[in-house]
Amino acid sequence: MIDMKISLDLDLFNCDNDGFISKNLESLLNLLNKVTCNLFICQKSTILDGNIDTIHWSKIRRQSPLCSNLRHIINQERLNYIISENNILNYDELLSSLIDNNTDFLITEDPSIHESANDFGIDDQVLSIEDAIKFFKQHVPSDSIVVRFALKHESVDMLNLDDSFFDSLRKEYYPEFDDWFIKISNKKRKCLYYKYRDQIKAILIYKIEDEPINDSYPPFPKKKRFKISTFKVDYLGQKIGELFIKLSIDLSINNHISELYLTHFTQKPKDRLVELISEYGFYKAGITQRGDDIFMKKLIIDHTTTKKLTPLDIIIKYYPSFYDGKDVRKFIVPIRPEYHNKLFTDMCSRQLTLVECDGFIVEGNTIKKSYICNSKNRQINPGDIILFYRSKDWKMITSLGIVESIHYNNIETNKIMNIVSKRTVFSKKEIKDMKKPVTIILFRHHFHLKRPLGFNELKEFGVISTAPISIMKIDHEKYIKIKKRGGIDGRYTIH
Repeated sequence: MIDMKISLDLDLFNCDNDGFISKNLESLLNLLNKVTCNLFICQKSTILDGNIDTIHWSKIRRQSPLCSNLRHIINQERLNYIISENNILNYDELLSSLIDNNTDFLITEDPSIHESANDFGIDDQVLSIEDAIKFFKQHVPSDSIVVRFALKHESVDMLNLDDSFFDSLRKEYYPEFDDWFIKISNKKRKCLYYKYRDQIKAILIYKIEDEPINDSYPPFPKKKRFKISTFKVDYLGQKIGELFIKLSIDLSINNHISELYLTHFTQKPKDRLVELISEYGFYKAGITQRGDDIFMKKLIIDHTTTKKLTPLDIIIKYYPSFYDGKDVRKFIVPIRPEYHNKLFTDMCSRQLTLVECDGFIVEGNTIKKSYICNSKNRQINPGDIILFYRSKDWKMITSLGIVESIHYNNIETNKIMNIVSKRTVFSKKEIKDMKKPVTIILFRHHFHLKRPLGFNELKEFGVISTAPISIMKIDHEKYIKIKKRGGIDGRYTIH
């Protein structure tokens, strides 16, 4: 949440012939109503004819329910509507107010105002409606993630506190666990959970914070963080813990958060939760006053430390950030649709399978995945980038991963199964029947392209000339084209 002074150009509220304001403005008003701010309505003249107030708001009251209630929202809730002669600024005064930091943002569609702001060097504070929507979306909590069908993403108050699943938590945190649970239930705290035969088997309760952590040594300064409040998995073997980490990272990215943390009472040297989270960059950063360890994870690396780290160090400590400089190789890897569906179950456009109605496709839950092929390519190294090209139906690059290790010339079925564990899309029978030897690539899945790139587009801008039928190396310049056109987020890349 933020606390700012935002000025809206009165001209934005000009209605169309049917008496409606623009859909974009309606979206912006809806967004601003979720943000802690002071809202000022201004017009070009310092003199406001009293009739404008009556006429203009009579039009606005004919809008959608949001706009009909706009004046009520401004007067009665967080936003302040200033409409008297003394409080109306002309634009010269308003730009001066921006310069003097008395006002934070002006939202207007007037090109002359944007031009003047550019001359004053404050163009980043004068926003169009579209720019404002993009900016303020960053400050509104988002629960928009792709949740596996077997998981539920709901408020904590939907759960039964008497479920036996909570007994161990109650024992560990007694007597305050029940009080805490009731408190967060009343606040509609969100959680992810899995039920098997009507019994909770796994849960992740989370919170988005923007405050200091003071009850710890050392204390941590005020910052927007994703807090994992409760992390417990009783249903083993399905990689649900790994899935919870992935979804926590997805929620952090969607909410423009670069730091996650959790507290945990470490009872023994080999602690299963500590071992799991350490694989994805959580590190012990402090201790609470009650004696719980504080584990932090950073998603974005400080560029001053990159020279000290290898590409593998980066993906372990700062996942999902990765190194994509010129000295790591890039490859396009073809994958058939049926295997793509199993490996990447969080693709929005894929069909739900019957297996997922009752449980999980295990390899789809993992961050660490495996790819098995008969490729004779021997150029791939740990830290290299692989871009998955879904063949047959979509014929497009969809996803990006980073190679952790590569295993060549594998012949024995049992050895192959030991290497890939539960991370492969292939059954033991399929592996047994494969033509040998096989190459095994163990990799971490980092991102799906925001905009998957189809064969025709890839061909048009010179990345490929024919559809890939085996692993294909591409040069750095072609990768950069994929990165830009596919929408790979530059905040998470090091080069």
